[in-house]
Amino acid sequence: MSCGNHHDTDCSEVLAEVWLYLDGECDQQRRAVLVQHLDECSPCLAEYGLDEKLKQLLARKCSGDKAPEGLKDRLRRQILEQAEVSVETGPGGTTVEVRTSRVERSI
Repeated sequence: MSCGNHHDTDCSEVLAEVWLYLDGECDQQRRAVLVQHLDECSPCLAEYGLDEKLKQLLARKCSGDKAPEGLKDRLRRQILEQAEVSVETGPGGTTVEVRTSRVERSI
């Protein structure tokens, strides 16, 4: 998306990161860049407002629900059963490779 005006940060880049901004998951420098863009660009600010409302709605409707105990471990086990995982450590760091095969189960 582009509003047609020139900005230091492209509209599509800002909108791709708006959830990171909403979740407080970007550093202060990036946050300042996003805020500056939102202050200057009304189409992006409107889109940000929609995303913010959606996030609030999701939090309100889903905040009390918790996953059943052990779900994370069961999912991890099932994923690893269907994947080949290799880990290699070298001078350049650690490389993790995951190869999966699609398994369909009828319920």
